[in-house]
Order: sequence, then C-alpha cells, then structure tokens
Amino acid sequence: MLTLRLPDGATREAPEGALPREIVASIGSRLLRDAIAVEVDGEVLDLTTPLRKGGAFRVLTEKDAESLSVLRHSGAHILATAVRRLRPDAKIGFGPSIEDGFYYDFEVEEPFTPEDLEKFEAEMRKVIAEKFSFVREEVSQPEAQKRFADDPLKLERLGEFSSDEIISTYTDGPFVDLCRGPHVPDTGYLKHFKLLHTAGAYWRGDERRQMLQRIYATAWFRKEDLEAHLHRLEEAKRRDHRALSQLLDLYSTDARVGPGLILWHPKGAIVRNEIENYERALILRHGYELVYTPHIVSEKLFQISGHLENFKEGMFGAMDVDGAAYRPKPMNCPGHICIYQSRQRSYRDLPIRYAEFGAVYRYERSGVLHGMMRVRGFTQDDAHVFCTLEQVPAEIERLMDLCDEMLRTFGYPYTIELATRPEKALGSPELWKQAEATLADVLTKRGQAYEMDEGGGAFYGPKLDFKLIDAIGRKWQGPTVQLDFNLPERFGLEYTGADNAAHRPIMLHRVLVGSMERFVGGLIEHFAGAFPLWLAPEQVRVIPIADDFREFAASVVRRLKARGARAHLDDRSETLNYRIRDGETMKVPYMAVVGKREAEADSIALRVRGAGKKQEILTVADFTARVEDELATRALVP
Repeated sequence: MLTLRLPDGATREAPEGALPREIVASIGSRLLRDAIAVEVDGEVLDLTTPLRKGGAFRVLTEKDAESLSVLRHSGAHILATAVRRLRPDAKIGFGPSIEDGFYYDFEVEEPFTPEDLEKFEAEMRKVIAEKFSFVREEVSQPEAQKRFADDPLKLERLGEFSSDEIISTYTDGPFVDLCRGPHVPDTGYLKHFKLLHTAGAYWRGDERRQMLQRIYATAWFRKEDLEAHLHRLEEAKRRDHRALSQLLDLYSTDARVGPGLILWHPKGAIVRNEIENYERALILRHGYELVYTPHIVSEKLFQISGHLENFKEGMFGAMDVDGAAYRPKPMNCPGHICIYQSRQRSYRDLPIRYAEFGAVYRYERSGVLHGMMRVRGFTQDDAHVFCTLEQVPAEIERLMDLCDEMLRTFGYPYTIELATRPEKALGSPELWKQAEATLADVLTKRGQAYEMDEGGGAFYGPKLDFKLIDAIGRKWQGPTVQLDFNLPERFGLEYTGADNAAHRPIMLHRVLVGSMERFVGGLIEHFAGAFPLWLAPEQVRVIPIADDFREFAASVVRRLKARGARAHLDDRSETLNYRIRDGETMKVPYMAVVGKREAEADSIALRVRGAGKKQEILTVADFTARVEDELATRALVP
C-alpha cells in the first residue's frame, strides 16, 4: 500500500497502481471536477497515470501554475492531431510545453505557410469541440514498434528506451503519440490558444540531422491571459532591437565578417561608450583596478582552468602558433589569475579587485544566434576579487551594493536567483555546499528575497544571477556574482598570512552588464529605442524654421555642446514638419525649434519626445542648464 499525505495533514492509503483520479474522487466530487492533474512527491502526474510511489499528494487545478504546463503539453498533442488530419504525410517529432506556450516538430517536404497555420488552428478547434479523452496506455517495446512503424522519428526514440523503462502512449481521437504525459482529461480543456509562427529546427538539435518544421503556439486557461500575452508579443515585436537598430543605425552584421560578430556603428558606439564610461567611474569608486589581457592564449591555460574539460563545446577551435595550440579566450578569469600570480601576495594586499572590459569568444550554433542577444564575440565587463575566506561575506555584500546601484541607474527592477552545482562541475560536493551556504547566508542576512536555480551554477562555483525585468515584464540575464573555491585550488593561488604561512585565497567572479552586446540589445528593447538623454546618440536637435535664423540656431548648438550635450543643427532645406517628423522617427529626446521670436528673446520652442505637438518656451540659458543637470544625474526621462 502507498501512503499519500494531503496538504491538510490527512493521509490516504492506496494500492500501488491506483489511479490519481480515484484518490481525488475520495476527497470530493467537486475537486475531481476541477482537477487538472496531481503532484505526487514533487512529480506532476495526470489523473490516469498509475501511482507507483507515495508521499506528498496535491491536487492541481487551473489556479496552480503547474497546470499551465499540463494544458500546453496537451495543446501540442491537439496540434499534432490537427496536422495529421490535414497532412497525413507529416512525420511527427515531439511537442513539449515551454515558457508561455508549446511547440511541435514535424518532418515535411515543404515548409508550412501562414495559410497552413490558419487551417491547422481551425482544425484544432474541431478536435477541441469533439472532447476526445486523453487515453493513456502502457505498452511493450514490440507493440510500440508496431504502432509507430510509419514514424521514423518515434522509432529512433523507442530504440533508446532501457529494458526496464515504461513505454506509454496517449491517444486522443485518431491520433496516437509516444509520450510520458501528463495531460488534461480531454481535448475540450484547451479553449484559449493561438498558433504563432513556424521555424526550422534540426532533429534533436543536431545540425548534422534533418531540418524539421516547428510550429510555436501559446495557450492559457483564461481569455484575458491569452489576450494580454498576445499584446506582449506585439509590443515585443515593436521593440525588436534588430529592427530598431537598423532604423537608428546602431549596428550591423556582415556575412564577410561572420555570423554572430557585431559591427558597432558610430551611433551604437556612442551608447556603448557612455555605458563603459559610467561603469568605469563606478567600479573605480568601488575599489577596482583596471587590467587588460590578450584575446588569444595558450591552450595550456584552459587545461589548468578546466575549460577544456568542461566548456570545450563552447570554445572556438585551436590554432597552431609555433607548434603550440592557442585559442580565443572564452572567459577572462584565467588571465586575471595570471596577473595575481605575477608576484608574491600578502594578506595585507587583499582584497584585490581586478576589472576588465575584455573581448571573449564563444562558439554558438548558427541556429541560436540572434541579433545582439546571442553572439559569438562579445565584450564582457569581467571582474575578479581575490580575498580571504573571512572577507567573502563583506565582499559579496559590496558586490550586491554595486549591482543594485548600476541597475537603478538604468531603471531596471530585478530578482535574484541562487544557482547551485551543475551536473558537470569541478570540486567536491562538500565544497560546493559550503559555497552555496555562504551565498545564501549573505542574502538572508541582507533580507534579500531570492529563488533557487538548482543545477544552474558555473562549472567552477555557485552564483547569484540578477534577472532584469524590462518595460514589458520580460526577464533578462543581468549581473552575476560567483563564488569560486575551485580555480584558486587548480592554479595553486597563495598569499602569505599574518602567521607567515602560505594560504589559499578565495575568488569571486562578477559581471555587471555581462555581455555588452546583449545588454545594449536589451536596453534598446527596454526603452523601445527611446534612450534616456545621457545615452541618446543625438540628444538635442536644433531646428531653425528658416535660413534667416540659422546663425542663432548654430549659437544654441554651440552653447549646448559647451555644456557637454550632443547637439545637432538641422538646417536642411526640407520643410519644418518634415524635419520634426524625422526627429521623432529617430527618437531624439529634445527638439529645439527657433524662429524670429526665439532669436529676439534668446529662447527656444522645446518639443519633448513623446509629448506630441506640445511646445514649451524656455530661455537658452534655462534649457542648457536643464540638459546639463539631466546629463549629470543620468535622468531616465525624457
């Protein structure tokens, strides 16, 4: 018999193999009606999967976040059912739930079209209206081979099952799929969904395998949630940094240079330079010293660091230099370690804080490259702190203050995740637990809320991940703080203690913006291209309404430049309305229009970005002082 513990402390006894729906029914008929699935000892099961273990037992309804994944997985099966009805030739891959939706992969001769998606969606609604039950069966390997004889992708997966692994299928109407579940009780549960788009996807993510057609979709329990999500997608499309960067002339890529390698244009370089200047002043104030390390180094360094053992698939190939193997560096930490080891260190020297805007290179598959967000070459604002064990808590506190100050400057709220030991890791589990406990203790004492990211740490140590929340609620990877006992051990780092004996320092890794490319791409989308004044490539555009006022307009530009503003005189022969519309399109924060009245009063008619046709009359002195103040404070408006 299995013992199941309910949330209220009550228990239920059930024979092994009993169905969860039977347990739910014993609790209450209304609960059974509302049930989507159950959670048993941390595992989500549908209502028809036989129970094989006891433990904590919880019924999941639409109100539980875990139920959305069950609904979406079922949506993927309903999609496959519709596709097979209309395209019997389509060979089926797999269809998991993902964040905010689901997808299903198909092998077809011709790519799906938008018209195909409309037909598939209409057919899905027919499948939903028929309310087919999701019928689960456990079958033998021969029976499974027979059922999927015409589906080579499924047969390949079947060949990977171990002899003691349970093979289960799910049937909804005419469609049978190899699947472990869980699913909602029937197809009628899927009411609010939308097919979004198609994309090519290599089978099993392997570039050497065939290309499949992946259909992406979203699904929600409530209509309002679906509509809100579709609105977010439209807003994300409007903010796409790739389109905005082309409009604003910020960066480009070139096949002759290579995919995933960014060419910063002058306007994009201004944004980048402003961020670097701000951060450089910030970290110097926080006690860092700037260093620089080479772009390529001997492979021997990565053998010591463990990168060749644990990160080789993310590194570019080796090049021969005088008979020795060299590689572009994927990280800056080994170089900073070499600087630390260049001389004897004393406890009086610690903590030592090295920082670098270092170019690093990592191999990413071509299929995942995405504008500035996923690249192969990027600049990392890397820093490493070498300190004693006793100094670690204070240094982590200091790093958290630094991260908080930086994120507030850019207007990002954030959450923090504590990422723990991954499957592939250096060092003993005991050392990892000590490091994880140290990070957790600092967070707790600070009163800082955080979530756990089990297995999300770097291979050499656990870390704190700061997740930025942008203007439309999406999370981006931001600063990280990593605690590392392992690399100091592998490199044999030492310092001389007060006892005149050798001791091993602790190493802290941190980035603030992380990848400069990704951070700027995220900023473009966060601000929808409308950068705050201090970051805007063009801060003020001065527009004379006629040639007679060109000299006065030029004097306004000179006075603004003297206050440190990036001001531009637009005296083109185009109409005034055209020049104003162009300034709005280019998202210039301030446009100063001048004519006869303004020239006589040494004033401007100010148009503020986003304020429509509204104009404000200011003296040039007041306006330049306003601009200077906003630049000095790095104001987030306009």
